[in-house]
Amino acid sequence: MTAATVLDVENLHVSYAGSSRTPLPVVRGVGFSLRRGEVLGLVGESGAGKTATALALLGLLPPGARVTGSVRLLGTELVGLPVRDLARLRGRRIAMVFQDPLAAFNPAQHIGDQIAEALRIHQRPCPERELARIRARELLESVGVPDPSRVARSYPHELSGGLRQRAMIAMAIANDPDVIVADEPTSALDATVQAQVLDALENARRATGAALLLVSHDLGVIAGAADRVAVMYAGRIVETAPVDALFARPRMPYTLGLIGSVPRLDAAVPLTPVPGGPPAPGSAGPGCSFAPRCPLTAEVCRTEEPELAGSEGHLAACVRPDALAGRAAADLFPASAPLRRTAPGGAPLLRVAGLTKSFPLPGGSGFRLRRRPAEVRLALERVDLEVRRGETVALVGESGSGKTSTLMEIIALGAPESGTVEIAGYDTSALSRADVRRLRGSVQILVQDPMASLDPRMRVADIVAEPLRAQRVPKETIAARVPELLRRVGLDIADAERRPHQFSGGQRQRIALARALAVRPELLLLDEPVSALDVSVQAGILDLLRRLRDERGPACLFVTHDLAVVRQIADRVVVMYGGRTVESGPVNEVFGSPRHPYTRALLSAVPLPDPAAERARARIVLPGEPPGAGERSTGCRFRGRCPVYDTLGEERRLCERETPATTGAEPLGEHTSACHFPYDAKGVPGRLRPEPEEHPPVR
Repeated sequence: MTAATVLDVENLHVSYAGSSRTPLPVVRGVGFSLRRGEVLGLVGESGAGKTATALALLGLLPPGARVTGSVRLLGTELVGLPVRDLARLRGRRIAMVFQDPLAAFNPAQHIGDQIAEALRIHQRPCPERELARIRARELLESVGVPDPSRVARSYPHELSGGLRQRAMIAMAIANDPDVIVADEPTSALDATVQAQVLDALENARRATGAALLLVSHDLGVIAGAADRVAVMYAGRIVETAPVDALFARPRMPYTLGLIGSVPRLDAAVPLTPVPGGPPAPGSAGPGCSFAPRCPLTAEVCRTEEPELAGSEGHLAACVRPDALAGRAAADLFPASAPLRRTAPGGAPLLRVAGLTKSFPLPGGSGFRLRRRPAEVRLALERVDLEVRRGETVALVGESGSGKTSTLMEIIALGAPESGTVEIAGYDTSALSRADVRRLRGSVQILVQDPMASLDPRMRVADIVAEPLRAQRVPKETIAARVPELLRRVGLDIADAERRPHQFSGGQRQRIALARALAVRPELLLLDEPVSALDVSVQAGILDLLRRLRDERGPACLFVTHDLAVVRQIADRVVVMYGGRTVESGPVNEVFGSPRHPYTRALLSAVPLPDPAAERARARIVLPGEPPGAGERSTGCRFRGRCPVYDTLGEERRLCERETPATTGAEPLGEHTSACHFPYDAKGVPGRLRPEPEEHPPVR
C-alpha cells in the first residue's frame, strides 16, 4: 500500500451457502486499490458480483456469507475485524450510498434526525442535538437539496427518489470519510434526476477528498465520472484500465461487447448484444468463464482460466488481447438491424387530442362516508399525440409527467374525462361492448416488470396461448401458433414447458412480448420494457422490437425515460412535462434542434459512453423537482425550473399568466412545441432574438 492509497483489496472471495450446503462463489479473487480522490468504476452484468464486492468492503453481507482475502483501509485490515470495531469505521472512515435509499433509511425517523444521528455517533466530542440538526441541514444544502429545512423535517416516504438519494449522499459524507462506496446510485432514476445525483456525488467527493468506488451497469455514467474502470464477469475482474484507454482500446471481448451494447444519444447505430448469458454462481467450468459466449475462443480458453496481465495499468484476463486491435464490436458480435425510418403519411392508427385525467381523492383532513371527493387535477392536463401504422413513437419525460397514465387511458378503451382517443378510426367514447371486444385484440400492452404480469403457476405455452383462447381460437390453430411465436421472439420450443421463474428478466420480457403478439395486434403499447435490464439484454430486446417492426409488425407507442433508447428505436418522439405535451416531432429533428428548454435539459442529461465526448459536453442540471400531482398553477408549469425564464425581464409575465399553446407545423406528426420562447435552429430562444428594424439603415 502506497502513501496515497486509502483502500487496498487483495484476493477477495465471497461465497453464499447453496441449497445443497455447497458454497456458491459469487466473488472470486477480486483485487484493486483506490487512491485518495480517485474514482474507480466497477461495471458488469447482473450477477457479476459487483454488489457483493461492495458490501464485503463494509462487512454488510447477509448472514451465512463467507469472506476471505484482504481489505485494508488506511492499513487497517477489515476482513475478520470484530463487529464493534468495524461499526466504528463504517460511516466515519468508509461510507456507503445504497441503490435503494428508501430501504436504507429508517421510515419512522425524520431525514434530518438520521443524518444528525450519524454525526453524534462518530464525532468526538459528541455535538449537541440541535447543533447536529443544523449541520444536517447544511449537508443537505451542500448536495443540492432544494429547501433543506423542509427535507430535514420530512420522512423518507415523503420525498422523491432523487431527493432521497441526495439525502443518502449527505449522510455518507457527514463525517468526511476516506472512501465512499456508491452501489448503483442512479439506476432507477430519470436522466435529469440522475444528473442531479451525479453532480451531488462529484461535489461531495471534491469537498471531502474521498476516494469513490462507483458501482454501475451504466457505461455512460462510468465514462463521465470514473478515472479508472474495472470490468467484472462471473465474479472476477476481467479487465481494468484508465477510463479513456478502456473505452478506446478494450482488450477483453466481453468489454468490447458491453460497449457495443450501449445505445448512444448522439447517433442511431446498430447495437451488438453479447449472445447468451453469464454463468450462474458455482456453474463456471474449467477455463475462461466467458468462453461459451466468446467468438474468439481457442482450445486453451476451455481448459485454463487466464490471469490479469498487461502493461501501463491496462490489464485483461484474456489469452488473445491483441486480437481486438482495430476491431469494432460489430466485427465480433452480430449487429442489430439498421434503423429504418418510416416515411410520414397515411391516416393515424392512434390519435390522442386534448386528453385530460384527474383522480378523485377524499377531501379535507380525512375520509368521510358520502363526502364528495375533491378532484385532483393535472394527472393529465393536455396530451396530444398520434401514431401511424408501422411506426414507433416514443413518449418521454420524467417520472410523474403522465406517460404511464396516458397509456392506461388508451388501453382502457373507454370515454376519456376530456379530449378524444381514436384507435383505427374508432372514437373510444362511443364504443359498444362488441366494439371494445373487437378492439381489445388490436391493442396490447407490455409492462415494465414482466414477472408481475405472468402467472407463476402457468407454463409458458399456456401464457402465450391465453389471449388466443380468450378469442375462442381453435385448439389446433393455437397448438401451431405457440411454437411460431416463441421462435419469433428468440425463445426455444422447449421453453414452452417451463414456468416464468425459470427464466431471466430478458427472457421473461420475451415471453410477455410473445403473448402480446399472439392476437396480431395493430398497436403495441410498451411501458418502460427495457429499463430494468442489463445493457446487453436491453440491446437484444431493442433489436427484436426493430425486427418485428420491419416485418410489418404492430405500430408501437414506446414509453421510456431513456432518450438514448429513443434514438435507436423510434421514428418520432413526444415529450411530456407536468401532464402536458411540450414538444413532438421526428426524432432527428427534436434531438438535433430541440425547441423546448425542457427537451434540451433532458438531452443534455443523458450520458454518452465516450469519456472524451462526455467530458466536453455542457450539462443542464435542472433545479428543483417536477410538479406533483394536484399542484395547481397558472401559466407555464416548467417556469420554476426553466433556464430561459431566469433570463427574462418583463417578458416573464407571459410565462406566469398564460399556458403556452402548441405551435409549429401541422399535422401533429411534424415538429411542434408548447413554449412562449422556443429555441430556434441556432439555439437562441425566440423572443430573445433581436427584432428586425422597421427601416434598414441607409448605406
